[in-house]
Amino acid sequence: MTLVDIVSGICLVGGCAFGIIGAVGLLRFPDFYSRLHAAGITDTLSAALILVGLMIQAPSFTTAAKLLLVLVFLFFTSPTATHALARVALLGGFRPPVTDPDRQP
Repeated sequence: MTLVDIVSGICLVGGCAFGIIGAVGLLRFPDFYSRLHAAGITDTLSAALILVGLMIQAPSFTTAAKLLLVLVFLFFTSPTATHALARVALLGGFRPPVTDPDRQP
């Protein structure tokens, strides 16, 4: 087993771990906005780690370049989609929960 295989394996396992952590966060968090935050953060990070692990193992430069393009596309679209979902929910009247009992919305 070479160093490349070890680094790639760490990235792949780390990406899978963050994906599972994000799924648990979706189940455990109490409201829509905190669930959306957990999903938005962990899906970007897990996909990035998985793609980096695959880029390290890529058999050719063109395959690695294509995976890099997918990674760049994901870095822009995933946070944008999360922001759009939160904004539409807020504009649609779905208010975040009040955490401070003295503050009224």
